[in-house]
Amino acid sequence: MNIQENISLKNYNTFGVNVIANRFINITSVYELQNLLKTEKDIFLLSGGSNMLLTDTIKKLVVHLNIKGISIDRETANDVYITVNAGENWHEFVLWSLSQNYGGIENLSLIPGNVGTCPIQNIGAYGVEVKDVITKVEAIEIATQKLVSFSNEECNFGYRDSIFKNKKRGEYIITSVNFKLSKNKHVLNTSYGAINIELQNKNINSPTIKDISDAVIAIRKSKLPDPKEIGNSGSFFKNPVISKNQFEELLKQYPNIPSYTVSKTEIKVPAGWLIEQSGFKGKRFGDYGVHEKQALVLVNYGNASGKDIFELAKKIQNVVKENFNIFLDIEVNII
Repeated sequence: MNIQENISLKNYNTFGVNVIANRFINITSVYELQNLLKTEKDIFLLSGGSNMLLTDTIKKLVVHLNIKGISIDRETANDVYITVNAGENWHEFVLWSLSQNYGGIENLSLIPGNVGTCPIQNIGAYGVEVKDVITKVEAIEIATQKLVSFSNEECNFGYRDSIFKNKKRGEYIITSVNFKLSKNKHVLNTSYGAINIELQNKNINSPTIKDISDAVIAIRKSKLPDPKEIGNSGSFFKNPVISKNQFEELLKQYPNIPSYTVSKTEIKVPAGWLIEQSGFKGKRFGDYGVHEKQALVLVNYGNASGKDIFELAKKIQNVVKENFNIFLDIEVNII
């Protein structure tokens, strides 16, 4: 095993923040990872680097999980069961699925990151969450190096949440994810108006899963910056869920406030709208700021530090709290 020293992680995180890893290793197999964990327990796991903000030198051994591979386990008349290794790029897996006419994840197109991290925060977009198609998650227990499986129910999925993000945080390394996708009779989710508008603009009345994916890609590209061009990690904050009573009070002052019903007693409010109303959309502070098209996205225009971006995030939280009495939870992991 080749452990390198003093490696820049600038090209390993989508924010493009230049922090140093004191020690770094690239892992390409489960066997290699199990052997490493026999002697190295205090590690920092790095996958696609898409849901993190690095703010300081990483003194732990940085383990870059780069295990690749996609395999079909079994098929029925209507469904296919697929195992995807943790190091596969998420969007490339979506595109592969579409090329096979497998449905279920087309709404999750163009989400940055790797497959191994998708269950941790239960990635979601445009009315779909990855928990809807996950059947099993395989992971190595760091303490014992044993390979274990978690059923969908055992993952304890929630909104941008899972057992790997809270109760079992830091105890397991996900090595592969099992998915159940549709082969035919695809159930299309066009519940978000933006998708329907995009389809109408293209004069598509009977969309395919590829049409849905193309629409989502077009929408995301129109709103979100490409990390290869401007450093970012997509949505920086969670959309807050508030009580219906609190929402009705806000509605008196802000009659145009957008919302989504979660339950009879809860309402989800777009964090981007709250940030924009607080005056941050498009604001630039030297080499970092808030994206001009999507207030939910914090960006690194070049050489900003993670600490700079984190301070901006805290400032946004304070102002939104003061204006709306709503606290925005950060979706990105602060390291």
